[in-house]
Amino acid sequence: MKKVTAIFDVGKTNKKLFLLDETYQELYREYTTFDPITDPDGYPAEDLGALVQWMQRALERLLAIPDYEITGINFSTYGASLVHLDANGQPMLPLYDYTKPMDAGLIATFYSKYGPESRFSAATGSLNSGMLNAGMQLYWLKYTHPEAFKKINYSLHLPQYLSFVFTQQAISEYTSIGCHTALWDYQKSDYHDWVFAEGLDHLLAPLDSAQSSVKTIFGGKTLRVGRGIHDSSAALLPYIRSAQQRFILVSTGTWSITLNPFSSAPLTAAEVAEGGLQYMQPNGQAVKASRLFLGNEYAFQIAFLAEKFKVPVEEHKKMAFDPKIYISLKKNFTSMFRWKNISSKQMPQATRLPHQDYATAYHQLVLELVELQAESICQVMGNQPLKYLYVEGGFTDNAVFIQMLAQRFPQMKLKTTNASIGSALGAAIALSTNPLPESFLKDNYALREHLPLPL
Repeated sequence: MKKVTAIFDVGKTNKKLFLLDETYQELYREYTTFDPITDPDGYPAEDLGALVQWMQRALERLLAIPDYEITGINFSTYGASLVHLDANGQPMLPLYDYTKPMDAGLIATFYSKYGPESRFSAATGSLNSGMLNAGMQLYWLKYTHPEAFKKINYSLHLPQYLSFVFTQQAISEYTSIGCHTALWDYQKSDYHDWVFAEGLDHLLAPLDSAQSSVKTIFGGKTLRVGRGIHDSSAALLPYIRSAQQRFILVSTGTWSITLNPFSSAPLTAAEVAEGGLQYMQPNGQAVKASRLFLGNEYAFQIAFLAEKFKVPVEEHKKMAFDPKIYISLKKNFTSMFRWKNISSKQMPQATRLPHQDYATAYHQLVLELVELQAESICQVMGNQPLKYLYVEGGFTDNAVFIQMLAQRFPQMKLKTTNASIGSALGAAIALSTNPLPESFLKDNYALREHLPLPL
């Protein structure tokens, strides 16, 4: 019978369950999805009841398999989502979606009381993002749903609520509290003064670390249950535990999140103006971060190029890095794309592409996106040179993007990782105090090094 850890990795769309052995090898996985429900305003919301029911039934089913001995469980989920519990520990409000619009007037009132905005953002590592700032959701509830607000006993972030389902212990946790919530003051390492002024501290359960756990009985078996962890911080944890040199991690996808766990200096006004953020490690240490709507923009522009050059939308997947095109574009570089969802001082008033062929236009697009990505990387670099640049996620399959990024940072060793279960691995690693071997990334992440070409 193999000892395994069960990890529930909950994304906005896919809900995943993994069984990992003691060396973090994947032995089992299952995926499911749930149709969203609607909140009282008619806005889509997570079906929390269906999620919890699936988790409990799946765990009961796996506990009955004689080949596995499940010794622990943990949870990695998306952030910016709160579960509001009544005095009986029952969810009493919807799990509001972080894309739900918030009244601009209420936000303006908040910053008039606790701003100015730039100073507040620098202190909390959180940009003005409405519901994406989980703390603002509490402020919104207090002033738009006061009767319901008065009945809240605890507001738990989603990872900690999933842990609560099995332990009945309400806790708050650093990585969730520290992810663009506008709750934490990184300059004083405590909740921001506004949290106390509004009386919200009483709704936030005692703080604990994602690296702690509690024993509980479920299905007649004794299990070690983790406290849950925010997915971006979970994805970072294997690198922190195993990398021998200081590094920057770029996690690419719809959003490209750049993380530097070796720079905990407070954000400056200039960094805030450029979209700088801070995340948190399980031990409460700050992580300097920046984000870029890279994948979203790429998808839009790829569709534009396909239509312009009358090629299939999938044409970009065939593209290989062409050194001659790259050298030509670099020699006479001019920004030519007008971005749809990214703000840049260099972009023109309208897209203008003089290129006669798809390959050159595509290289132009990627070159400009790499420049934007480079700005995000430099923004979190800090004063101390870092040797390694890790890139994970969807763009690791884009040979043109990766090679151009390697050319852009010749002083760093660029390595791509295939971390399809990175957040799940991080959640499992959080339950262990054992050091990871130096070869962990190579053994588990299909690590590949990319060298700049001598052009």
